[in-house]
Amino acid sequence: MTLRRLSELVDPGAFERRHVGPDADAQLEMLETLGLASLDDLIERVVPDAIRTSRPLALPAPTDEQGVLDELRDLAARNSTWTSLIGMGYGASVTPPVLLRNVLEDPGWYTAYTPYQPEISQGRLEALLNFQTVVADLTALDVANASLLDEATACAEAMAMCHAAAKGRGAFVVDEGCHPQTVEVLTTRASARGVELVVCDPAQLAASGVDSPCGVLVQYPSTTGEVRDLAAVCESAHATGALVVVAADLLALTLLTPPGDAGADIAVGSAQRFGVPLWFGGPHAAYIATRSAHQRLLPGRIVGVSVDAEGRPALRLALQAREQHIRRERATSNICTSQALLAVVAGLYAVYHGAEGLRAIAERVHRLTVVLAEGLRRGGFEIETARYVDTIAVRTGARTAQVHASCALRHVNLRDLGPDAVGIALDERTTPAIVESVLAAFGVEATVAELDAIATSPLAPEYLRQSPYLTHPVFSLYRSETEMLRYVRALAAKDLALDRTMIPLGSCTMKLNAVAEMAAVSWPGFADVHPFAPLEQAAGYTALVGDLEAWLAEISGYDAVCVQPNAGSQGELAGLLAIRGYHRHRGDQDRTVCLIPTSAHGTNAASAVMAGLRVVAVACDAHGNVDLADLDAKLAAHGPELAAIMLTYPSTHGVYEETVGDICARVHAAGGQVYIDGANLNALVGVARLGDIGGDVSHFNLHKTFCIPHGGGGPGVGPVGVRGHLAPFLPGSTVVPGARPGATGGAVSAAPFGSAGVLPISWAYMRLMGGHGLTTATAVAVLAANYVAARLAAHFPVLYTGRGGLVAHECILDVREIAAETAITAEDIAKRLADYGFHAPTMSFPVPGTLMVEPTESESKAELDRFCDAMIAIRREIDCVASGGLPAVDSPLRRAPHTAWAVTSSTWDRPYSREVAAFPAPGSAPRKYWPPVARVDNAYGDRHVFCSCPPIAELGERGLDAPAP
Repeated sequence: MTLRRLSELVDPGAFERRHVGPDADAQLEMLETLGLASLDDLIERVVPDAIRTSRPLALPAPTDEQGVLDELRDLAARNSTWTSLIGMGYGASVTPPVLLRNVLEDPGWYTAYTPYQPEISQGRLEALLNFQTVVADLTALDVANASLLDEATACAEAMAMCHAAAKGRGAFVVDEGCHPQTVEVLTTRASARGVELVVCDPAQLAASGVDSPCGVLVQYPSTTGEVRDLAAVCESAHATGALVVVAADLLALTLLTPPGDAGADIAVGSAQRFGVPLWFGGPHAAYIATRSAHQRLLPGRIVGVSVDAEGRPALRLALQAREQHIRRERATSNICTSQALLAVVAGLYAVYHGAEGLRAIAERVHRLTVVLAEGLRRGGFEIETARYVDTIAVRTGARTAQVHASCALRHVNLRDLGPDAVGIALDERTTPAIVESVLAAFGVEATVAELDAIATSPLAPEYLRQSPYLTHPVFSLYRSETEMLRYVRALAAKDLALDRTMIPLGSCTMKLNAVAEMAAVSWPGFADVHPFAPLEQAAGYTALVGDLEAWLAEISGYDAVCVQPNAGSQGELAGLLAIRGYHRHRGDQDRTVCLIPTSAHGTNAASAVMAGLRVVAVACDAHGNVDLADLDAKLAAHGPELAAIMLTYPSTHGVYEETVGDICARVHAAGGQVYIDGANLNALVGVARLGDIGGDVSHFNLHKTFCIPHGGGGPGVGPVGVRGHLAPFLPGSTVVPGARPGATGGAVSAAPFGSAGVLPISWAYMRLMGGHGLTTATAVAVLAANYVAARLAAHFPVLYTGRGGLVAHECILDVREIAAETAITAEDIAKRLADYGFHAPTMSFPVPGTLMVEPTESESKAELDRFCDAMIAIRREIDCVASGGLPAVDSPLRRAPHTAWAVTSSTWDRPYSREVAAFPAPGSAPRKYWPPVARVDNAYGDRHVFCSCPPIAELGERGLDAPAP
């Protein structure tokens, strides 16, 4: 044996081989199946010559996992984790370690996909139902959804609800006491939709001159901590015919009269204070709740209770006819990715603490605030906030600069309220020592113990909560850590996530989220930075953001990138708003038409409407490509009005369209801009660049191509990239002006850098892979899709293909003829796959009656073959139905998925064996997944909408596990 030199032992590509599932030998076998010699050969055959690039990505050379963690530690150390008492809707909280380790850091939770297949998602659906119950109880309203993106955008969604309820009439009145970032986002959204926005004191609504407003938004408590007489505000607003929206602090609602009891119609806010880190602004689960009369206007997802085919309670997403992929431009919202993972944490935080624990936290924070205010008054300072829970404004006059400087010496941030005042907001992590340190910074020498003996609360009984909350047993059953751990693990065990099996969802790119990429997000240097702390305290974050934006610009071929949009839907909106801003700047006020191919993602049409554009559909031809004749007709009809076209590339049909450059040229010639949806960037990185293709603007789904995990439906991040002429119109920030220098566009997220807390994941992925690794990942993703298509083509026709009969990164399997002949549908196949231990592909999108498969580069050949073998076995079961061997209605496909209850029952009256039901694949027993419920009755759930934890008597002592009575 010859020992090697050090230079021969350095392996910069080690992580690439861990990320890419098929090794070199497996890749060759897959290529042979396609009749190809190499990955280069594949890319040359499938990617059109006109758009393919041979230019290597100019990215830093890859490093190994230890190296990337060392670099991330250096970046985290450049962030200052001062005690930030800034407030503005954000407060430090304590994530219970049992939730940190077993939810936030557990791939069983963070790699789960949106629960569109409810039978294999019962665990996260139950956790989200807990969240909805927490919100509905604390707000005292009838129904809540399963989360939104942040508080500011939740307020904008509530504004849209009010506007829709009023049939598009009336101004929206905004409390001058709202958080400034909320007013900024509302201004952006109202301007785009043509909604009149009026900012004033809601107590003076009658004198404001606003005639018949559609809604009134009240901050409760206000941004400086004032607790309003909410019932009086609701009464005066209702007298004008307006709906009342209350942006409420959930922790404060454990003490204060809730919005529903005061007469409010809608409540919104953030659940960040329920165990979620500050993360420099996100991701944080926002909430929205309303009365039953308005539930069909609620944006986002709602978890509802239904029953399964065996009569047991089962959870599902309710009222999905509202969803934007179905309603498109008529949708209430463009929200697609929410903050499911963070909503799960917030809901489980409430389970962990219970009503008594939450109230104790709120009372402790309130008491420390009372003590602080008493000490400041004794020091000669005026407390401007008359009634408060945990936030006060303090008149500091000529001593303001001195106070800030003295606090800085103690590493404490206060809120800057101008030259004469400061704001102080206490939180769960505030200690008596911190209070005494703040008092000392003001020159007050007093102890908390001394002040606690004499201080009195400013909250009179009429402002205090009387109604109960969190009375469901789930909020009192799990007090010991042992019980809490078992509950969390039991929920996760009900789900099929990426830790168990591939998730072959077309258009959704569910691939490896490596542990090394995830490691840094919970480090204090990233987790404990307030979004409105001075920028110099976030030097690590700003450096990381700068790297990420530059790398995305290199990958995409654009000139500028902004990471502010905290979801793909918000990236779409930001890009379209940049286009509108550009046209308006040039005096083209009438350019308001947006062309959208019928194959586009459903969010495209909804986003266009939110940006104030009018959607005109462009047909697709028989091959699934944009119909150029129809495009020309629409350009001729709308040329002077044309603002943009929204393309998805590769197309949602899974094809690299040959004419994309021609399409871009025709739109540019007509004076329009080209928006290319970057959701399918996993098929482009390193082989083609959107800017070179002809795009002017795109968003990039970091939660798809760049490894931020879906977490059951979020977090998502949707940075937007633009060519230079659109750069000035990217989202800016007036709250933190230095955060986005040169950007004049309105903010689309509450925090200047959006969901900054998860950006280290994508940064780590790019550093680990390097340019060559990212290009290889694209090639193997395309290889995997074509391999699956080739293996399944004889059994399930591939609907659309490109050059040489090849597809891009996904393929659509056409089940429509099978359904016509046998009555076995795409849904039956999707449910049967659960018995084989697989998550289903995307069902009936973008073409009804089809299955869209995207295997990604992270799945090994063995896993791809296991999936193909399962699909082929299912085809044999379909053939049995077709030949008359089994009736469709009583086949294992129609009766799928099969629960342990069913196959162990003393009664078995089905015309196939228990073994066929439960173990259809040879050798499947060792890794068997048991669906916790049988097929869910969707129609029953929509007829009987129930969206909070059901009465325990209906479900048995431990929630949703008990059989029907």
